[in-house]
Amino acid sequence: MSFQDKTIQCSDCGTEFSFTAGEQEFFQSKGYTNEPKRCPSCRQTRKTERNGSGGSSYGLPRQMFSAICAECGKETQVPFEPTNGRPVYCSDCYNKVRQSR
Repeated sequence: MSFQDKTIQCSDCGTEFSFTAGEQEFFQSKGYTNEPKRCPSCRQTRKTERNGSGGSSYGLPRQMFSAICAECGKETQVPFEPTNGRPVYCSDCYNKVRQSR
């Protein structure tokens, strides 16, 4: 099937943008049946808004918790809340324990 570039009006900002033949071919290969309704700028804005409101936490700093390493006894920071009865290791000791398994 031969594709040709199309001009589409963005449903959000009203500007016209090009839906290229390459993009159309990509959409078809992914099984998408609808053309995009938003220009690339508005699509990126919506994607950022979605990710910022409870979506992925990618790029945000992780909450860290203080713990005492069960192997060497030094204080360390871990990305999970330690629970009683389960050993917590610093990164050096964790790597040693992991390799010995």
